[in-house]
Amino acid sequence: MFWRRRTEPLHADRLIVGLGNPGGRYVGTRHNVGFEAVRHLSERHGVLLRRSRLRAAEGCGEIAGVRVALVQPHTYMNLSGRCVVRAVRAYGIELERLLVICDDVNLPPGRLRARRAGSAGGHNGLASIIQVLGTDEFARLRIGIGEPPPWSDRVAYVLERFAGDEIETVQDAIQRAADAAEAWVAEGIEEAMNRFNG
Repeated sequence: MFWRRRTEPLHADRLIVGLGNPGGRYVGTRHNVGFEAVRHLSERHGVLLRRSRLRAAEGCGEIAGVRVALVQPHTYMNLSGRCVVRAVRAYGIELERLLVICDDVNLPPGRLRARRAGSAGGHNGLASIIQVLGTDEFARLRIGIGEPPPWSDRVAYVLERFAGDEIETVQDAIQRAADAAEAWVAEGIEEAMNRFNG
């Protein structure tokens, strides 16, 4: 990733934000499945994610004929809202055209759940976004990472890497999350919910 001065104006019709923590120590951790879903989308559609003044890795490309901005906030999970509000303003995105992808400890590993709006559900990244935007009226796609064992600290759990027997399930879920994001772009949140929830 590198800094690069922009010569073109920012423009996108949709904004997809994948939540996570930047840096090598967090690669492959439970909290970073949102990052991974955006990375898969970028690779599928040939979108270069580059470090930007939004305090993120971001880039634009076409998905289903729609110009989409992909963003991985680099503000760390608990301050995700700071990056998201910058991206919303920079791209001139109405909130009904925003999708946030994140992990969810309340869903079994590999389960997806898309929603039109709703509370943070205990997720600090979503809570930060809701606080900064002043509303919970934006779409989100949650990727299940499973509940921590009773003896485990939740913060430590989400920052752990997946166990060997979970990796295939979660990698499949990340691919399906990218599919769901594509469905959201092409056909809207209801279609994503109907096809991928459950």
